[in-house]
Amino acid sequence: MFENLQDKLDRAFKVLKGQGSITEINVAETMKEIRKALLDADVNYKTAKAFTDEVREKALGQNVLTAVSPGQLLTKLMNDELANLMGGTVQELNITANPTIILIAGLNGAGKTTFSGKLANFLATQKNKKPLLVAGDVYRPAAIDQLEVLGGQINVPVYTDRNSKDPIAIAKAGIAEAKKNGQNVVIIDTAGRLAIDEEMMNEIAEVKSSTNPHEILFVVDAMTGQDAVNTAKAFNDRLDFTGVVLTKLDGDTRGGAALSIKSVVNKPIKFIGTGEKMEALDVFYPDRMASRILGMGDVVSLVERAQMQFDEKEAAELQKKIRKNKFDFNDFLSQIQQIKKMGNMKDLMGMIPGVGKAIKDVEIDDNAFTPIESIIRSMTPHERENPDAINQSRRTRIANGSGTTITEVNKLIKQFEDMRKVMKQFSNPAAAAKMMKGMPKMPFGK
Repeated sequence: MFENLQDKLDRAFKVLKGQGSITEINVAETMKEIRKALLDADVNYKTAKAFTDEVREKALGQNVLTAVSPGQLLTKLMNDELANLMGGTVQELNITANPTIILIAGLNGAGKTTFSGKLANFLATQKNKKPLLVAGDVYRPAAIDQLEVLGGQINVPVYTDRNSKDPIAIAKAGIAEAKKNGQNVVIIDTAGRLAIDEEMMNEIAEVKSSTNPHEILFVVDAMTGQDAVNTAKAFNDRLDFTGVVLTKLDGDTRGGAALSIKSVVNKPIKFIGTGEKMEALDVFYPDRMASRILGMGDVVSLVERAQMQFDEKEAAELQKKIRKNKFDFNDFLSQIQQIKKMGNMKDLMGMIPGVGKAIKDVEIDDNAFTPIESIIRSMTPHERENPDAINQSRRTRIANGSGTTITEVNKLIKQFEDMRKVMKQFSNPAAAAKMMKGMPKMPFGK
């Protein structure tokens, strides 16, 4: 995500490296490089110019403290201004009405139907809502089937009318169905349409006027860059939508749409899609995204994703097992599955400060856990619960059953045993303190 932009901004900041102060000359040179980086990232020209002018004015008005280098100061200013550029503060959904009606709009292929499913899953699991999905795309073959499959995956009901070709009637009937069954959020998926198709634009305007939605979310593919911004403007002129959803942001190395869209249409980005899984949907936080663009990570989002997957009661039980040295392969497999639900591995590692830049050219396979899972699943229930019972003949059988080698099985069991020892030590505060005390002192002082 934003790799190209990160690289170019890094090069821009190098202009100030080693400089003792901020001057008109070195700031002008840095801003020129930053403006070029933004334009290369497909950011709207007016947005890029206004942004760099603002940063330049603020930089020249600052006194650089002796403890802070000009480069560090400019990074801080850039972080603040990037956050402002993308909206400043997080904009939550307005879901107070009962039922709350959410209309989904956008171009063909932007990912509206998938987003509708993700949003329903988010509202059900994170906001304790009872959503109803309404299949309002009457034109695309299999659109209804796709929404029904997604609804089945997340256990959310879907309203359909395969005999109707009237999206307005379907939307109204879906709202009536939700009221009858006590569902408190109605998500209306609609057909993809081009802004230049007057008939289709009139149709969605009629869906809006007949349903009076509380939220209208414009879904756009982040990878289309400046085209996404232009399309958003055309749709906003007709629909006056309440928020933007950027899909496929995990594949966007430039970032032009994320950086331009708020300043051009003056509507907040509310969600970002970062993968195919139903859990791969994040609320958009401008300040956190600014930190990620500057390669500073996003630990808060990483912790939040972890908290969403790890049950408090389950964590307490696991802690007891670790203390008693009873952590087994069933627990290990459960932890792996929870980590996988958190999202794309490279994306997760990019949230750790400093790691994003280090792994930008490294391919991280999301199937890296597959051999480990195969090995564990080839164990008997007794072996999973009693790792110490896995002798050499059992290891050979596990390797044959999992399609791996005896070397891979031995390596996993050795790593598991080492991990169990460390976990046991750190679960005991006194032992952990003693262990830390015995470590060599780090060379921070003189």
